[in-house]
Formats: sequence, C-alpha cells, structure tokens
Amino acid sequence: MFQYFPGNYVWNLSVNLAMEMGGRIGEVDVICKPLLEAAQRGEDAGTQEFMASWERQGDTLLELAAEDEAAGRLRSAGEKLGRAATYFLTGERMQAAGHAPRVALYAKFRETFERGVRLAGENAERVEIPYAGTHLSGVLTRALNPDGTRVRGPAPLLVQVNGLDSTKEMLYRTGPGAKLAARGISTLSIDQPGTGEALRLHDLHAVPEAEQWATPVYEFLAAREDVDADRIGLLGVSLGGYYAPRAVAFEPRFALGVAWGANHDWRAVQKARREREGERPVPHYWDHVQWVFGTKDLEDFFEVAERMHLDGVVERIRVPFLVTHGEHDRQIPLAYAHRTFEQLVGSPDRELVVFTDRTGGTAHSSVDNGAVATDLIADWVAERLGGRTA
Repeated sequence: MFQYFPGNYVWNLSVNLAMEMGGRIGEVDVICKPLLEAAQRGEDAGTQEFMASWERQGDTLLELAAEDEAAGRLRSAGEKLGRAATYFLTGERMQAAGHAPRVALYAKFRETFERGVRLAGENAERVEIPYAGTHLSGVLTRALNPDGTRVRGPAPLLVQVNGLDSTKEMLYRTGPGAKLAARGISTLSIDQPGTGEALRLHDLHAVPEAEQWATPVYEFLAAREDVDADRIGLLGVSLGGYYAPRAVAFEPRFALGVAWGANHDWRAVQKARREREGERPVPHYWDHVQWVFGTKDLEDFFEVAERMHLDGVVERIRVPFLVTHGEHDRQIPLAYAHRTFEQLVGSPDRELVVFTDRTGGTAHSSVDNGAVATDLIADWVAERLGGRTA
C-alpha cells in the first residue's frame, strides 16, 4: 500500500482510496505535503487539518472547472468536478461524527459529484428505492452493447453495497461497474442503512440482518423493465463482505454473490480492536461505529456486533459465490476468507481468490491495486450472468 504518511495506516488508507477514485498524484501531493507533521500525531489528531487541505484542493478544481465551463469545455469541467468531489469526500469521511463542518462538506460533495457526472456525460444515473418511509439512493451504471450504446431491454445487474465507511459514489468510482457495463451487465451502487446518504441524511442505521434492506432492493430492481429479474447478483466490499453473504443466504432470489474482502466474523474483529489488535479504517473509530449502528454506548454496540458473523449463515447459500481477499490485509485476517469459503458447502460454484505479491491487490479490499480485483470480479460475474468477457 502506498504510504505517504509513514506509520499512520488510517490516513494512508484514505490516500489510497482517493487515488483509486481517480485522484491525481500531483494533486494528492499538494494536499498531503502540509499534513506530514499532523500525521505524526496519530490517526485521530489533526483530522480537521486533513479535511481543510483536501477541501482546498477541491475548491481549486471548482474554480478551474468553472473556467472550462465558461469556455464551453464541458467534459473537461466535468472531469475536474469529479476529482473535486473525490477530494471533498476524502476529507469528509475522516471526520468525527457530529462535526458540523462535515455536514456542509458532504452537501458540497454531493452537489459537485452529481454536476460533474452530468457535464462529463458519464454512464451514471441516480436511483431512489423506497424504504422505511424514505428511500435508499443509488448510482445506476447501465449495460452497454459492444458498440458502446446502452442495452435496450432487460439486462443482468450486479448490486454493489458499502462497507463500514464507504459510500455509493466510492463504489461507483472504485468498483467494477464500468468494466461490467462493457461486458453487458448493469450495476447499482447503493447507500444501504448505516452508510452514505442513508445515514447522513435519513438517519437509517446499520443492522446485522442485511436481508431487511436487501430484499426490498431486489424486489425494486426485479420490477424494472430494464433489469432481468433472474440475473441479479450482489457484491459487498469490506464490511460488505459480511452483508453480502448474509443477504444472499436469506434472500435466495439473488443469482450470485461476491465478497470483495471477506468479513466472516466481525464480532471477533471488534473484540480484537478493543484490545488494540489490527488496524482500523477511520479515525475516531468507536464514535464512528456507534453512529453507524445507532447505539447508545459502546456496550450497546458490542451487543449488536455479537450478531455479526457468518457461522451457520453461508451454509444456506445455494448460488455461485466468489470470495476475494488480500494476502496482507491489515484489518481483516486472511483466515476469515478461508472460513467463509470452507462453509460455502451449499454453493454449486464457489471460488476463493487470494491476491498475492505477484498479482498485487494484497491490501484490505485491494485498495492498493483495485484494478486486479475489479478485472477478476467483472470477468467472474460476467461468466455467470451471461455477459461478455471478450
């Protein structure tokens, strides 16, 4: 993993994510160089400085995009807005829950992302799925024909769900969506409860029983004329490596599942983190997880986390399932990938892929080299949902 800040895993993880989302190394250097001293104070201290530096570079890109737009160069403006949105999100996701400037920056991020997608003419449409008196939001990337035109009629689709701290826009930028579109398969990246808009705007908290929201998502998609109801798969990244197997196990209408980073026993991971074992994904970690799950205190959170394991769950899966994991994942032990795979006894087509030093993609959810994982996932899904691999 690229380590701009020696010894500060959490900040380095965020930098790698930004670059996977399209951040440019020169701009990232401008952002991070003033933060070197702050990074030495640990993952929690200095996060407001972190946000300010990423927002400054995003604001510069807003100015440059406005100049492009005034000159009629709309696609160039859209690309700059896309990077600005990435930098705004990178700064926002590292803040403590309830930090007031975070709310304003998230609003600026959303507006910038949506405008950038529109100006750049990207294959991305906003979707809202009715849920719990409000909605879950998603980014739909439509399947393409070999000539680049959009597929007309029902197409297979892969739903992509977040981990603990990601958002649908991160999944859209870093996931296999564009690669699957080129293979004739649509994707829908969603903010499920506990993530993105669902948490920030609608106060929808995470639940261990992922089928509570996965079933309404499946039924919404199955009713659409542009989706083949018999060919809807589900992918989860990071903590989604728990959610996706759980959802596929209890919602058998999903045609396949993918764990992009296995997360077989998240309860054990939390107990280890309490003992300061292993790395964490975001600063202010214990406040963050209580916000995500809506718990009143840490003990309440641990009662919820106790339900988050896949023992006795993945045995229920009766569809093809792919498990991927980085050999040097510092957050989730590799042993959990083997455990998920070994318990997939009911799957007619199970596969475990461990990314090694030879392949790259060895870090958590392959954040060090996401192309390795997205190539594999796109091909594996296309082969099973009737897409193109050549």
